[in-house]
Amino acid sequence: MEQAITDYVKFLADARDAVYRLNNDQATAKQLKEQGERQEKELAAAKKAVTDSVNQTIKKRRSEIDTSYDKEIAKGQERLKKARTQREKAKNKGMKERIAEETSELREHNRDLQIQMKTMFQKDKVPVFCRTTFYYSLYYARGLKERLIGFITFLICFLALPCGVYFLLPDRKIWYLVLVYFADIIIFGGLYVTIGNRSRSRYHDALKQGREIRNLLSSNEKKIKVIVHSIEKDGNEDIYDLEKYDDEIACAQQELSDIAAKKKDAISSFENVTRNIIADEIEGNHRAEIEEKEQKLQEVNDSLAQLESSIRQQNIHITDTFGPYLGKEYLNTDKLLGLSKLIQSGTASNITEAIEMDKNGVGKTETN
Repeated sequence: MEQAITDYVKFLADARDAVYRLNNDQATAKQLKEQGERQEKELAAAKKAVTDSVNQTIKKRRSEIDTSYDKEIAKGQERLKKARTQREKAKNKGMKERIAEETSELREHNRDLQIQMKTMFQKDKVPVFCRTTFYYSLYYARGLKERLIGFITFLICFLALPCGVYFLLPDRKIWYLVLVYFADIIIFGGLYVTIGNRSRSRYHDALKQGREIRNLLSSNEKKIKVIVHSIEKDGNEDIYDLEKYDDEIACAQQELSDIAAKKKDAISSFENVTRNIIADEIEGNHRAEIEEKEQKLQEVNDSLAQLESSIRQQNIHITDTFGPYLGKEYLNTDKLLGLSKLIQSGTASNITEAIEMDKNGVGKTETN
């Protein structure tokens, strides 16, 4: 229940003191709040710096582990590649030696046949061009290769060449083409028939024997290809003495497997144990700093909470004690001082009258 006011001056002085204290506490609370926000940002920045340091250190150490093992793996892969290359070279060398050995009789026979053919042609004074594959392709063709050479030669001489000459002429007429073909047939056909008749009539026996020798050479070459193909496809490598290379390859593969297993164990150990130790060490180095900042922030927050509780109580007290008489508008130190002067000077006899005069400007005029 509200008490009647007996001393207006004291009432106004108490109100002014209460408002003054409230204003001071509110200003202090604002400062504490701003200080707390700054300290909270500093604490967050410090924690982030620690987290970043932990993450960067862990990332660096993990990368170092990967790099170290990857280098060893690369070396192991290089050793394995080298061993495989050496094995392949040894195998190829063995295959070449085997091919040379198994085809030696055929190759020797071919050399004898070539010497025999050369000697025979020299004895019968057969022209050099009559020994060539081109000559035999034109006059004694056997086999796909020689027939193909002959066919291409006739295409060039009796189709490509006359057509080419005809299309190079500035003024093309059909009878020009006829003339070109006629000249082509006379020249190339005449040469073909003349050379063939003269050579075959003069060196018939030698050329016939040469044909037989070339057939034998071709047959031997086919046999050699069959032998080479069978050796290349032969899956049995025991005859090439590759055991030491196989052992070296197996050893290199085992080393790679061991390194990969060690890398896996090292990474697992790092992820499950070492990274936690690193994090604990880094966090431990900054724990005192973080705890100090947390403590200071907590002290500021506690002080702010206590002060805000006091401000709430003061607001309630001022509202309940002085608000009903003064109103919210006059809960101000300057206005309260003005009202107090009006009463002290006798200009107003009570608070209500003093407020009316202040609103009418009486107190301000007198003050001025």
